[in-house]
Amino acid sequence: MFNLTTFRELVVAALWTGLLAGLLLTAVQQIQVIPTLLQAEVYEEAAAVPNAENRHEHHDWQPENGWERTFFTAVANISLGVGFALLIGAVMCLRGRPSHWRMGLLWGLAGYLTFFVAPSLGLPPEVPGTEAAKLADRQSWWLITVLDTGFGLSLLAFAKTRTNQFFGVVLLAAPHLISAPQPEVHSSAAPAELAQSFIIATVFANAVFWLAIGGLMGQFYKKES
Repeated sequence: MFNLTTFRELVVAALWTGLLAGLLLTAVQQIQVIPTLLQAEVYEEAAAVPNAENRHEHHDWQPENGWERTFFTAVANISLGVGFALLIGAVMCLRGRPSHWRMGLLWGLAGYLTFFVAPSLGLPPEVPGTEAAKLADRQSWWLITVLDTGFGLSLLAFAKTRTNQFFGVVLLAAPHLISAPQPEVHSSAAPAELAQSFIIATVFANAVFWLAIGGLMGQFYKKES
């Protein structure tokens, strides 16, 4: 039963999980993702130079490369980790708190499939300088995909009838049958090999992030023996 003590335990577990998972993600990004991202930004800036109209455009503030960018990246990753840990912890509370960290890994895997893998099948991670469809269209498709995948996985895992499990499969497939919004012209300032390397690095980094969230929540929020 949910009470104040349970809520406090959930929040504390999520804070520790978000902190550690966010720092781990930042470290992995510094090794794999950021170097590729910086190379892509060089191509993006080079492609923008010939356009005289862009030379006098106003650019919003962004952190400088180095410690400043790493710091703000870590803050964003920790915040994201805490939010996702709270979400997973709330579902754990409803379905029954895990008995050990290995059970938490399954929840982390479900989160990885729901929030990263399924949306990436239609909207893969993109390097700077890549043409994309309208932001509102991509956000709508991403949200639909996440909701369908989350409900679909829950039906496959917990439904007691084959009819409901079949409906779960339908939900998993539905967003991809609609297909994700695409730009009118596919183009990128960065080479295709660099874009492919970025996708691989992002897939690995997010896998580490989500498994860390699941495992740490399984450890910090496990039921008392």
